Formats: sequence, structure tokens, C-alpha cells
Amino acid sequence: MKIIDIINGERPSLSFEVFPPKTSDKYDGVIAAAEKIAALNPSYMSVTYGAGGGTSDYTADIADRLQKCGVTSLAHLTCVSSTKEKIHEELSRLKGLGINNILALRGDIPEGADAAKMEFHYANELIEEIKSFGNDFCIGGACYPETHPDSANSIKDLEYLKLKVDTGCEFLTTQMFFDNNILYNFMYRMLKKGIDVPVVAGIMPVTSAAQIKRICAISGNALPQRFLRIVDRYGDKPEAMKQAGIAFATEQIIDLYANGVNAVHVYSMNNPDVALQIKTNLSEIIK
Repeated sequence: MKIIDIINGERPSLSFEVFPPKTSDKYDGVIAAAEKIAALNPSYMSVTYGAGGGTSDYTADIADRLQKCGVTSLAHLTCVSSTKEKIHEELSRLKGLGINNILALRGDIPEGADAAKMEFHYANELIEEIKSFGNDFCIGGACYPETHPDSANSIKDLEYLKLKVDTGCEFLTTQMFFDNNILYNFMYRMLKKGIDVPVVAGIMPVTSAAQIKRICAISGNALPQRFLRIVDRYGDKPEAMKQAGIAFATEQIIDLYANGVNAVHVYSMNNPDVALQIKTNLSEIIK
């Protein structure tokens, strides 16, 4: 099934992300976790692509495993450190496995990379390449309610986003955010720019204080005072922080659904227990 049909359905969609292991000895553990999440019958599951292609060999395998569990899978695909030949090999492999949903991403630029030698520089070039391969794939892209860190400003960021959509991106998944008003403002600015594809809201349940440090270092997300007070109070109490973080994420999701954002994607960090608690908290809402 194609993701666009799932997120355009009448029922609210709730999906989860898994990421491949960094080393082969962790593979079985990741598969076990992914299958436990799949058993929750999510709307779909996405599988990330390794930075610099480091774990990319596992992406199609895990996506295939999920589909055999009866869950629609969305395979991430990055391009900046790849070639057209390699991209076509990946597309052929995905097509052969019956995986017809791709999240097309630029990916992290390798340190010291020579831009003149790269065959891809931006996600819209990857989308164009996928479209040239045929109409087999439903193509999604990423968007950044708080502006991509490499963009000069929010206006330029929306211009690049519109280019991705005009090239063939059918839906967008947001980077994590912790203040829903930031997303609502972003979606308003998107519509003013003529970007009207469905938006899937990316939510990360923060279950430890250490996660906050990593999130702020990588993405610089704005953290509401209400959320910071939770971290101040429970950050040194692991189980309490986990419960409070899941409750905060659940409240975010309920507010999103109530305000017409009908598709939510949870960055559950390969943790079946977090996925289970989120889905349990929403059981009557997404029924």
C-alpha cells in the first residue's frame, strides 16, 4: 500500500520509525525490536538509511522483513554520498522486494567531500532520479518546521521545500518538534507558498535527560518551558522521566489530531515499550 493513501485516509494514522544497527552483531536485536513494534499494527513503519551509507545495506532488508509482518514499510534513501548507478541499484532492489514507498533525503555531507565530484547535492535531485526510474514509488520528503540548519533563512528553506514538492514529492514528514504551535505556523507559511501536500508530524518521546542534550546539539529544537520543567523535575529519575516524556508526547499527538493534523510519525528509537505505551494511550482515539 502507498503511504499517501494511508495518510489521506479517514482514520488518524500512527506510524513508527526504526533504524538499522551500526554493526552486524546488533542486527538480530534490531530485527527483534522492529518485529515487536510491527506487532502493534501501526499504520506503517519507516526504516532509516545510514549516514554516509554506513548502515544502508540493512535498510531494504529490514523494510522487507516488516512487510512480511504485514506492515507497510517506508524506506529512507539518501543521495549526497551516492552515485546515480548506486541509486538505481537501490531502486531496483526495493522494487524487487515490493517496497514502493521511499523517503527521499539529501543525507549528511561527508566531511571533506568535494562538491564538484558529487553526483547529487540536494534531495530534489534524488526525487527527480526516482521519478525517472518510473512511477512505481510513492515519494516522501523531509521538512523542518524550525528551518533546516543549512538554510540561510526560513524563506529560502520554503523555496527549497517547494522545489522538492514540484519535482514530485507527494508527502512531507517533519523533523521532531516539541511545540505544536511551531508546526501550525509552519503549515500556514507552507500553504501561503503554495505547498499543499500532506504533512506527517514527527514526534519524539523524550525518555531521558541525555536525549535532550543530544537533540539540542544536533537540531537546536526550541523547548517549551513546560517541557523544560518536566526535565528539571524528573531528569534524574529515569523511570519517572520516561513516563513523563511519553505523557508529554501523547498530549502533543492528541492536540495534533484534534487540530486536523491526521498523520503522526513517532521516533521511538527502536524501543517497543515506548511504541506500545504511545499506542495504548491513543487506543480509543485512533480506533
